[in-house]
Amino acid sequence: MDPEISAIAGVIDDQCSRCILVQAHEQYMSVSELADRCNVSESTIYRRLDPLREHGLISERKRPEADGHHFTEFRTNLDRLSIQITADGFDIEIQRRKPMAERLTDLVEKL
Repeated sequence: MDPEISAIAGVIDDQCSRCILVQAHEQYMSVSELADRCNVSESTIYRRLDPLREHGLISERKRPEADGHHFTEFRTNLDRLSIQITADGFDIEIQRRKPMAERLTDLVEKL
């Protein structure tokens, strides 16, 4: 089996990782928000974020606060994950969201 398929399958096999992907699909969320929604500790969320980032399944941004502090928020960077059985084994297709700058570039190029 392709090492990338095995690695991603291992990541999404984890219930907490799947919860993070589902909860952060529509909007950026903080670690504490994800912990509340997934009913786990913040340290568990932090541990699950590393492999999600490593495989490009989640993106992050810094959100500044009025008092000068900032914190990191996360959003699913995955639009579609498709696994198909073929004569040669498994074929996985991953469609990731494009960053805003890349989407704007695409739009300008089309004009």
